[in-house]
Amino acid sequence: MHYEKFVEDLGQKVEDIFSEFGHITFLAFKVVSGIFKGQLGLKLTLEQMVKIGVDSLPLALTTSAFVGMVFAVQIAGEFSRFGAGKFVGGVMAIAMARELGPAITGIVVAARVAAAIAAELGTMKVTEQIDALKALGTTPEKYLVLPRFVATTIMLPLLTILTIITGFFGSYLVATYIMRINPVQYMDNAQTMLKTWDIWGGLIKTAFFGMIIAIIACYRGLNTKGGAKGVGEATTSSVVTTLISLFIVNYFLSILFFK
Repeated sequence: MHYEKFVEDLGQKVEDIFSEFGHITFLAFKVVSGIFKGQLGLKLTLEQMVKIGVDSLPLALTTSAFVGMVFAVQIAGEFSRFGAGKFVGGVMAIAMARELGPAITGIVVAARVAAAIAAELGTMKVTEQIDALKALGTTPEKYLVLPRFVATTIMLPLLTILTIITGFFGSYLVATYIMRINPVQYMDNAQTMLKTWDIWGGLIKTAFFGMIIAIIACYRGLNTKGGAKGVGEATTSSVVTTLISLFIVNYFLSILFFK
C-alpha cells in the first residue's frame, strides 16, 4: 500500500512538473511573438533595464571580485606546487569567461531579480490589479512580462562582461601580489589561452539565463494565489525553480559550446 502511494505521488509530481513546463513554454512563445509583433514598450523596458541591470551592479561586481580572488588563491597555490604557475592567468581567464562570470551573474540576478519580479506581480495578482488591466483591454503579457523579459535578456550579458573583467582582475591582484605569480606571465598566458569564442559562449549563455529568469519569475507571479502567504510562496518558488533551471541549462549549454 505504501509503495503504491509513493508511486502515485511520484507520478503526480512528474505530471505537475511537465504541466508547469508546458505553461511556462507557452508563456515564452507568447512573449517572443509579442516582440515580433512590435508590442514592446520602450519606456517600460528601459525602466526594467535600470532595475534589473544597474541596480544589480554592486552585488554582482562585489561577488565576482571575491570569487576571482578565492579561485586565484586555490589555483595559484596548487599550480605553483607542480611548477605550473605560469598557466594560472590562462586558466583564470577561461574559467571566468566560460563559467564563473556567467554563473555569478545568473545566480545573483536570479536571487535578486526573480524574487522581486515574482513578489511584484504576485502582489498585483492577489490585489486584482492584473484583473483590472485585463478589464481595460491590456494583456498582462504585453504590459508586465514583455518588458521584463527583454530587459533581463539584454542586461545579463552586459552585466556578465563587467563581472568577467572584475573577477579576472581580482584574481590578478591576488595571484601576482599575494601568491607571487609573475604578472607578465599571468597576462601573456591569459591572452594566449583565452579565445574569442570563450567570451561569446559565456555571453550567449547569460542571454538564455536572462530569458529563463524572467519567464519563470513572471509565470510564478502571474499565477499567485492565496493572498500574502501566496506571494511569499511564489517568491520563494521562483528563486528555487530559477536557480535549478539555470544549473541544468548551464550544463547543456557548456557541453554544446565548449566540448
